[in-house]
Amino acid sequence: MHNTIIIEIGIAVLLVALVGLLANRLRFSVIPFFIVIGMVLGNENYPDFVGDLLAKVNHEGFTHAVQSTWKFLTFTESKPFIDFMGRLGVLFLLFYLGLEFSVGRLIKSGKSIVAGGTIYVLLNFFSGLLVGWMMHLPFKEMMVLCGIMTSSSTAIVAKVLTDLKRTANPETEVIMGMIMFDDLFIAMHISFLSGLILTGSGSFWTVAGTSLLALGFILSFLILGRKLVPFIDRLLQDKSSELFILVIFSLLFCIAGFSETIHVAEAIGALMAGLVFADSKYLKKIENMVLPFKDFFGAMFFFSFGLSIDMYSLGGAVGWACFAAGITVVCNVASGYFASRFSNLKAKNSVDIGFTLSARGEFSIIMANIGKAGKLLPVIQSFVVVYVLILSIVSPLLTKESRNIWNKLAGHEAAPKKPRKKLSDLEAPLTDS
Repeated sequence: MHNTIIIEIGIAVLLVALVGLLANRLRFSVIPFFIVIGMVLGNENYPDFVGDLLAKVNHEGFTHAVQSTWKFLTFTESKPFIDFMGRLGVLFLLFYLGLEFSVGRLIKSGKSIVAGGTIYVLLNFFSGLLVGWMMHLPFKEMMVLCGIMTSSSTAIVAKVLTDLKRTANPETEVIMGMIMFDDLFIAMHISFLSGLILTGSGSFWTVAGTSLLALGFILSFLILGRKLVPFIDRLLQDKSSELFILVIFSLLFCIAGFSETIHVAEAIGALMAGLVFADSKYLKKIENMVLPFKDFFGAMFFFSFGLSIDMYSLGGAVGWACFAAGITVVCNVASGYFASRFSNLKAKNSVDIGFTLSARGEFSIIMANIGKAGKLLPVIQSFVVVYVLILSIVSPLLTKESRNIWNKLAGHEAAPKKPRKKLSDLEAPLTDS
C-alpha cells in the first residue's frame, strides 16, 4: 500500500531535522546522530523491554496500536526511496568535494604536506592490515577495512575547525593539505576496490583490467576533462537558473552513471565531475546551487545507512572497532608529529593535527557500502558503524581539548591566572594617602 509513502518520508525528514537540531545544541557532529536515529527506527523487531511491557499490559488493542506505530516508524513503504535519496547524497557529497579539491593546490602546498600525507596514509593503511589480520578477514574484506581506517571525514574536520575557530591557525593549512592528499588516495583505492569487488570476478587479470580501466577513467578526467571546461562555460553562459541546474545535474548523473557501467564506483564519477567543474568560471554559482542538495541528501545518506543496520548484531564488532579506533588515534598523532616537523611547526601542533584527522565519517561508510554491494562478510557493516560512531564523537572532543592534553603529556603547566583584585585592594592606596 503506497498511500503512506509521502507521510513516511515527511516524518523521516522531520526526525532527521530534530536530531540535527539536538546535535547543534550539544555542539556535536550531526553524523552520529543521523546514523543512530536510523538504527533505532530501522529494526522491524522492537526492543525486548517493549515486548515485556506489552506482555504485562496484555491488552489486545494497545498491543495492536504499538505494533502498528512501530511498523510505520520502520519506514517499510518508503525505505527504497530513502535508500535512493542516500545514493543521491553520496553523489552530491563527492561532487561538492570535487568542486573544492584542486590538484594544483596540493602541489603548491609543498613537499611537507605530501610527505606528511604519505606517512598518514601508510600508517593508517597498515593499521588496517594489522586489524584485518587479527580479525582473520579474507583479502577483499581486509582491503575494504584498510580503506575504512584510512579515510578521514572531510565534513567533520571542516566543521570542527570552524566551530573551534582554528581556521586561521598555522596547523590548519597542514591539516587541509593532508586531507586533500588522503582524498586523492581514497579515490585511487576506491577504483581498486571497484575492480576487486564490484566485478564479482576472482580472476587476477579481470581485477587488474578493471582496476586499470578505473585508473584510466580517473586520469582521463584529470587530464582531458578540464579541456572541456571552456565549452561547458559557454553552455552555461546567460542561462536561467532552471536551465543552469538542469545542465549541471544532467552532466553529474550521466558521468556517475557511466562510471557505474564500467564497474567504477558512482561516487568516483561524481568526484571526477566535481574536479572538472572546479575550473569553471561559474564555480561559486555551482557551489551555492549544490550546497543545499549536498546538505539535504547527505543527511539522508547517513540516515539511510543507519536504517540498513541491525543494531542488535553489532555486539561482535564492538571490541574490534574500539581497538581499531584507538590505533587510529595513535597513528594519526604520529603522522601529525612528522607533518609538524616537516612544516616547521611546534611539537604541540602534532596533537592538534592528529586528533583533528582522526574523525571518520562519509568515506568510511562509502567503503563499507562497496563491500555490501559485493556481498562481503556482514561484519564489515557492523564494524564500520561502531568505528564511525566512536571516532565521529571522540575526535571532535579530543580536538577541543588538544591543548590541555598536550600540556599534561608534555608536563607544561597552564599559565597561572593573575589574581583578581578586590575592592579593598583598590581602596587601600586611597586610605593610606
